[in-house]
Amino acid sequence: MDYRDAINIDDLRAIARRRLPRFVFDYVDGGAEDELTLAGNRDGFARLRFRPRTLVDVSARDLSALLLGVRSALPVVVGPTGLNGLSWRDGDMALARAAADAGVPFAMSTVSMSLIEDVARVAPGRHWLQAYVFSERAITEALIHRARDADFECVVLTSDFPVAGKRERDWRTGLLPAQRLTLATRLDMLLHPRWLATVATRRPRFVNVERELGPGRDVNAFVGHNMFDPAFRWDDLARFRDLWPRKLLLKGVLRADDAERAVAAGVDGVVLSNHGGRQLDAAISGLAALPAVTRAVGGRVSVLVDGGVRRGGDIAKALALGAEGVLLGRAPVYGLAAGGQAGVARALAILADEFDRTLALTGCRDVSGLTPDLIASAGP
Repeated sequence: MDYRDAINIDDLRAIARRRLPRFVFDYVDGGAEDELTLAGNRDGFARLRFRPRTLVDVSARDLSALLLGVRSALPVVVGPTGLNGLSWRDGDMALARAAADAGVPFAMSTVSMSLIEDVARVAPGRHWLQAYVFSERAITEALIHRARDADFECVVLTSDFPVAGKRERDWRTGLLPAQRLTLATRLDMLLHPRWLATVATRRPRFVNVERELGPGRDVNAFVGHNMFDPAFRWDDLARFRDLWPRKLLLKGVLRADDAERAVAAGVDGVVLSNHGGRQLDAAISGLAALPAVTRAVGGRVSVLVDGGVRRGGDIAKALALGAEGVLLGRAPVYGLAAGGQAGVARALAILADEFDRTLALTGCRDVSGLTPDLIASAGP
């Protein structure tokens, strides 16, 4: 099957699985430990049902929405994902271009394999930077300054990474914790000659971090030892708020009281996220946290959600429960692995089509019609 024949995101996932060596697919697809959180993200959407309105004129529909006060063609963000250059050569560039063409924001990961400045130059559009707080705070601050100089719109400060989650699929292939690939992984790479010829010519590198380390620093030592700061706390959030003059989101929130503290610290919004099931196993989903958080913040800031979005109907469910939009993680990366920029475009087109159909079939002309009364639980 070619990416152009894919009729849903699972089809793109199947193509990606065939085209990628196992260690890359498992990095994209996997979660932490028993992957309970990973499965729970999808289960949360599956347990919700629509209570559609009928006899509504839906002959004209508008899929657009305001994200951080700016009109987006869809209520989605191509969310931050790392090491995209392993799925397709210059993968971050392909994701950014596809997002710009679709009229939606692109959130670039700190652990991108492309430079902040290059993405800004080659993919005009709405750019957000997902920022980890490193043990060397000066590196995080330098990246934020570079995002400002590159005219990025938003920083998405990530709070749920005091230490790395135990991603056992990556441990088995040798990708983590120190990129010592096993013999079986190396042999499997040989079974993917197209990937070897086009993608594997560039080794995984956190190029933006490397630039800040400067000459003489051992990049592998920095990445492998205490890279992230487990001391990141609320006082530090206030300092980052002072450092960044534009829109600031706090990502990794799953509690209403934490959302209220984030509002008090001056953020412009929160992203309800369990890091795609890649950090704490058995954590609740962002979707599960959504009703309590929206009640707590009362419309004072933007609330976005990520984790498990695979259907246009999932987008509609999140908006109906109070989200301003959703961040897409794996869905566009499956498209990337299946067909590069065109594959990402296919993933976004699939979701847009399903979202459009869901609006019509629930009796909504636009996103303002997506209200909580449309949602019912399927039960246990």
